[in-house]
Amino acid sequence: MKIHLRFSQEIKCLLQRLAEQPLTLGDVLVETSERGFSLVIALLVLPFLFPMPPGLTGPFGAACLLLSLQMLFGRRSPWLPHKIATYKFPRPFAEIILQNLRQVTRLLEKITRPRLTKIASHDLTRRLNGLCISWLTILLISPIPFTNPIPTVGILLFAVASLESDGLLICVCYVITALITLLFAFICYAVYLSHITYL
Repeated sequence: MKIHLRFSQEIKCLLQRLAEQPLTLGDVLVETSERGFSLVIALLVLPFLFPMPPGLTGPFGAACLLLSLQMLFGRRSPWLPHKIATYKFPRPFAEIILQNLRQVTRLLEKITRPRLTKIASHDLTRRLNGLCISWLTILLISPIPFTNPIPTVGILLFAVASLESDGLLICVCYVITALITLLFAFICYAVYLSHITYL
């Protein structure tokens, strides 16, 4: 029997609404309540997997970082400053993501399901997830070119694992975060060496 994830159903509904009429981040947060942390973070990082309209990295990255920091510090309901909360999703954003959403959900439906739910629902896990997502978001908005999809995958997996109460995938995500960190450290070291050689 095929498993249909809450993530794929909820994100599709949100994107369809965004395609029909412009919504703000604040509107989305009001609709999604406490699960808005993971759901909106997933919505914010999905564009970084595909070619997208320019100018979205700043507001999307800032919103993702703020939400993940709130998770880290134990806030139960998401909050965004007025300037970011009133930012309206551009219609091309929803259209692009809707076109590619099937590919993403098809893969996610193969790798996630409710497992080790006690770990997934623990408050310490939630805070640790917030820490990892915050760090990956910093890597995402870093000026290193052509690396956006790498931390995006980690953030998206954290968000989906939280929504689906998949404690096993959350544990895997911690390993993925460590590997991504090592990869970025290697890239930065390689850039440093090339700069020294050039000088």
